[in-house]
Amino acid sequence: MSTKKVPMRTCVACQTTRPKKELIRVVRQVDGSLMIDRRGKVSGRGAYLCPSLACVEQALKTRRLERALEVPLNPELIAELRQIEGAPA
Repeated sequence: MSTKKVPMRTCVACQTTRPKKELIRVVRQVDGSLMIDRRGKVSGRGAYLCPSLACVEQALKTRRLERALEVPLNPELIAELRQIEGAPA
């Protein structure tokens, strides 16, 4: 039997490559709204973050998340990201 390939993604803050299921996905949907995609299935432009407060803060401070999504972040999303620490997507 062959082993199943594990999809890997890169955190926009620390640039480490980890399995997709270990990261938080933030999505800009077609209508321009932003949301956290917990299942990884929502269509739209996505960016991945490690589930640590250090990576979230670094991505916000350096605006990497905004550049990756090509849209400014709203305060509600920022507050939700800061509460997720330690919880995989």
